[in-house]
Amino acid sequence: MSEWVELMEEAREIRRREADWDFIERQPARIKYALIYYIKTGDFRTAARLAGVGVEEFLEKAREAGIPLV
Repeated sequence: MSEWVELMEEAREIRRREADWDFIERQPARIKYALIYYIKTGDFRTAARLAGVGVEEFLEKAREAGIPLV
């Protein structure tokens, strides 16, 4: 179990480090907080719902923000 936790923390760190924070900060609040949620959790489906957009649209926004799909 601790190996799983380590992998999740490593993925979170990669998403945080690679993200374009200036781009994220310029987004409307709903998108911005959904992107931050995605960085922290890796759950793009819930993040898309929080943003009020479809999964594909959200993943495109995450790609624009430089957040890797880890």
